[in-house]
Amino acid sequence: MSELRSRAEDQQKIYQHWAPVYDRVYRGILRDGHRKLAALAAAAGTDILEIGVGTGLTLGHYPRHCRVTGIDISKHMIERAREKAKRENLEHVQALEVMDAHALTFADRSFDAVCLPFVITLIPEPERALDECARVLRPGGEIILASKLGDGAGLQGAIETAVAPLVRHIGWSSAFRIHRIVAWAERRGDFAAADILPVFPNGFFKIIRLKQRGLAG
Repeated sequence: MSELRSRAEDQQKIYQHWAPVYDRVYRGILRDGHRKLAALAAAAGTDILEIGVGTGLTLGHYPRHCRVTGIDISKHMIERAREKAKRENLEHVQALEVMDAHALTFADRSFDAVCLPFVITLIPEPERALDECARVLRPGGEIILASKLGDGAGLQGAIETAVAPLVRHIGWSSAFRIHRIVAWAERRGDFAAADILPVFPNGFFKIIRLKQRGLAG
């Protein structure tokens, strides 16, 4: 069994366990990040792809004029998201599908914005997934990520590294570094980090906007 497949199966087990209680645990602490991410995506355009939609906590924050497609590797999470979209009459949600972020089935240049809310640190091969995000993005669009992203410096960086094996068991990662995303953009040459924005609580989480070079404003 490949390492990628093994990690994907581990995540499926984690998400199956967390799906029934995910909203109660994370709705409050992630609300600020979800709200700001949705607003930035809507400012980039109307056709939005959300990768790692989970139980759909972000869906209600998108303006109703948007057309939102959500994917997740977990069928249990997608089932919850579909229930939420139906229950809350979220008509702007176009589709919610089980899909691997490493191999999106969408055509090139399908979306104005691609959002990754609190998921990039959990994707086994994040650079490969970001390449897929870039492929399905229209010219002038944005990739917008919200996550726990440290810089690895000082005592906080040491603590993040030390607890990484523990928090993985609840579907999180603490050891992922901002510079890994910035380095991906620099290697490609056609994206740049337009903003790195702190969000609640007290900048513990961050949002990164990636725009095509020459189009950042």
